[in-house]
Amino acid sequence: MPSASVEQKLSELGYTLPEVSAPVASYVPAVISGTHVYTAGQLPFVDGSLEATGKVGAEVDQETAAKLAATCALNALAAVKSVIGDLDRIKRVVKVVGFVASDVSFTMQPHVVNGASNLLGEVLGDRGVHARSAVGVAVLPLDAPVEVELVVEFE
Repeated sequence: MPSASVEQKLSELGYTLPEVSAPVASYVPAVISGTHVYTAGQLPFVDGSLEATGKVGAEVDQETAAKLAATCALNALAAVKSVIGDLDRIKRVVKVVGFVASDVSFTMQPHVVNGASNLLGEVLGDRGVHARSAVGVAVLPLDAPVEVELVVEFE
């Protein structure tokens, strides 16, 4: 285990672990199966509101979208904590799936989802290294520009 807790590391990096975002439909934010946590797709909610809406490459620029993906990752970590109680129990992030609501000409989805991947690496170090998909989609719930889900192994 690293010398600083995951939440201490978040704080050192200037992040605050949010409250778990309320589901926008019929699902729960995270479930445990065996030694894995599967999060629902997390939108870039801050204090109950989306930070931005629209398509990446049109209403939302790539740099902003990457920051929104980092917000989604923070929300996903909050969902993980809600079911395992302590983020220090994370053994590794297994997979990240990022969805980017994209203008038809936008093809840099991997760079947007790097916002989530980079945050997880900064916070968790080697435990944050993961497999990943970055998918461009026509639209996301509530016109969010990005959505991120995690699969996390814990002990």
